[in-house]
Amino acid sequence: MRILEVVPVFSASFGGPVTAVRSISKELARNNEVTIYTTSALDQRRDLKNRPFKIRSEGYQVVYFPRILTISGFNISPSMAQAIREELNEYDIVHLHSFRHFQDIIVHRYAREYDVPYVLQTHGSVPRIVAKQRLKWLYDKFFGYKLLRDSSKVVALTRTEAQQYRNVGVPDKKISIIPNGVDLSAYADLPQNGDFKAKYGISRDRTIILYLGRLHRIKGIDLLLAAYKKLVEEMRTNALLVIAGPDDGYLNTLKSLINQLKLEHNVLLTGPLYDRNKLEAYVDAEVYILPSRYEIFGNTILEAYACSKPVIASDVQSISDIVLNGKTGLLFKAGDVQELVRTLAFVITHPEEAGKMGREGHEFLKDTFLIENISRSLETLYQEVLEERRVIR
Repeated sequence: MRILEVVPVFSASFGGPVTAVRSISKELARNNEVTIYTTSALDQRRDLKNRPFKIRSEGYQVVYFPRILTISGFNISPSMAQAIREELNEYDIVHLHSFRHFQDIIVHRYAREYDVPYVLQTHGSVPRIVAKQRLKWLYDKFFGYKLLRDSSKVVALTRTEAQQYRNVGVPDKKISIIPNGVDLSAYADLPQNGDFKAKYGISRDRTIILYLGRLHRIKGIDLLLAAYKKLVEEMRTNALLVIAGPDDGYLNTLKSLINQLKLEHNVLLTGPLYDRNKLEAYVDAEVYILPSRYEIFGNTILEAYACSKPVIASDVQSISDIVLNGKTGLLFKAGDVQELVRTLAFVITHPEEAGKMGREGHEFLKDTFLIENISRSLETLYQEVLEERRVIR
């Protein structure tokens, strides 16, 4: 098959969807011809080229198209529109990894004109929540519902996302639940214990509580800081809270909150961590925490499992499908700071139970989220779509 994957940005700093597209494309490229169309957003070096920039990596090709204008994260790229118009009919199937972006509108138009099937995966973005709700409503009225209606299939990461599709009128027969996956080969050679602590001058006997992800209000990091403040006061613990990740407009707020809580010597802000540096953080942490207000999946949970670390997470949406409470980690009621304090205290004071949960998480990952199995499910889905199209014709 000739497969076109389309994603708004393809930069490591964007997190979940990009990680998913990268791992899926690498695996699909073993048996198929895979190309990724994306914009130069979050990679300013490519904006300077003012023309498409192509690279080949891990068996697939990525084409970065320059954007000429960005409106509320809506990256307009005429050169991408031209490429879609001229080249879309060369592909057997298209996989859209977004819902409310410029390229989604363009792919929808020419996929219908050329009769090229597309699979739509919104990565949890169907509900109109958090911000720009009026703009999202207008977009959906003019474009979004058409994208859903005309897709051959939609991919849900979880049962919760499948219900979100149903809530906007997508029939069950069009919905396939396929979670994100992890390439365990990337974790075959983990760093030595202590590498992260040595790099940042942290005492080897100091406990690390790790948050790793985008710095955004929706991630609930402010709630984590409030809980950590209580933990320090009530337990007199020497645990260090490490907050790692790219700024998504929330860093200054976090710095102010850390100062207000007088936690300057108890919280380490590392900035974004990638590749080996990220693995070092997971290896040296005693627990990984994801205190989100909204989370449809949580790829970092799988990364923690790959490093055999227990996970604490808020019980939002379908996180209970990913964190098995009491087995692979612990869930707390979203927004309940005192319950989060108790959960953190338990993990810190029960290292044997925490270690067992980390090992259980690793086994759960191998049973459920291996990328080779996930990509095989996607490949089967693509084939089903093409077969249905041939029957209709």
